[in-house]
Amino acid sequence: MKKNMGLTDKIIRSSIAAIIAILYFTNVISGTLAIILGVFAVIFLITSFVSFCPLYFPFGFSTRKEV
Repeated sequence: MKKNMGLTDKIIRSSIAAIIAILYFTNVISGTLAIILGVFAVIFLITSFVSFCPLYFPFGFSTRKEV
């Protein structure tokens, strides 16, 4: 797995996951919507920690700056 996510991309994904968590724990979202958004939040966190987005790979897209 070659890393294809830059710092800005990781910050945005982590922020979205945090917002979803806040909305869930403050009971703003619930039910099916909460489950679906929760799954997205977990995926965003995992891809942020691994620095690899499987959807970027087939298109050769990368937000990571080459050093």
